[in-house]
Amino acid sequence: MAENNKLHLTIIASYLLAAGALFIVLHKGLLAALFSGLLVYSLVHVMSPPLSRNISDHRARMIAVILLGSGIVLVLSLAIWGGVSFFQSDAGNLGVLMKKLADILETSRDQMPAWLKQYIPASAEAIREMMTAWLRDHASEAQFIGQQAGRTVAHLLVGMAIGAMAALYDTTTPPNYKPLASALHARVVNLHSAFRQIVFAQVRIAGINAIFTAVYLVIVLPLAGIHLPLTKSMIAITFFAGLLPVVGNLISNTVIVIVSLSHSLSIAVASLVFLVVIHKLEYFLNARIIGAHINAKAWELLAAMLTMEAIFGLPGVVAAPVFYAYVKKELADYDLV
Repeated sequence: MAENNKLHLTIIASYLLAAGALFIVLHKGLLAALFSGLLVYSLVHVMSPPLSRNISDHRARMIAVILLGSGIVLVLSLAIWGGVSFFQSDAGNLGVLMKKLADILETSRDQMPAWLKQYIPASAEAIREMMTAWLRDHASEAQFIGQQAGRTVAHLLVGMAIGAMAALYDTTTPPNYKPLASALHARVVNLHSAFRQIVFAQVRIAGINAIFTAVYLVIVLPLAGIHLPLTKSMIAITFFAGLLPVVGNLISNTVIVIVSLSHSLSIAVASLVFLVVIHKLEYFLNARIIGAHINAKAWELLAAMLTMEAIFGLPGVVAAPVFYAYVKKELADYDLV
């Protein structure tokens, strides 16, 4: 009996420590470090089994895993650098994009129905003034974001290093945990499983979404003699925004429909119809890729994102799908959901 009570207390302590750790991650801005670490950890675990089968010597296997982890960290670091470079360029700069969207809205007013015009500022200058006022009202937040940029990059690099070292330890050292360490390891395994299911699935969905959007913008419309501006930017935004479930689609769809207005209202409507069709197909993908793993509907994820945003702001939106999947996995292990 005493042994069972000790085991139950150990498990409860592991849940409390895990909950406290996740709260600190969100409260202290460590989400980038956590996710980058989990990403490297997942990639090493996915790619190391083939190495283990082909390499029998323990030392050689350890060296191979070290090289694999280092290669993954290098590739991800280059990908981060490439993403930052793109969004600092003319093609991806968000400030330039917003100015161009303002110009498009102004030139497209004559094509808009009367009920829509009353919600759109009368000129591009009025739109810019509205944006400037919004930025002025949120200047402290913008300054804070700028100050945090370097810190976030450092967190990403440190998180990837920690993830690589943790994966190296797991893949090369036989497990020999004491009770609390074993319970905490189980929490980490479930969090890693939730992260892997959500993030890898969302990357696939975002990639498929971006490919269909690219086909529409680069092939279908040009074949019809229609060439929209900002094509590269729209494809990039579709992919990166698509990494956020539900909300990301709203962001990319709004940009594409506004840019389509630069040609005509009929093209904007055609783009909207195309996006609706694509996202209907995406619902099936979500059901197959994500829902089958965590049994979560779109409204559940959206409710979790709204709740987390209200508590933690933007980091809560990013973390919500993974944390929700993790909580659901822990509850499912006890047959509670």
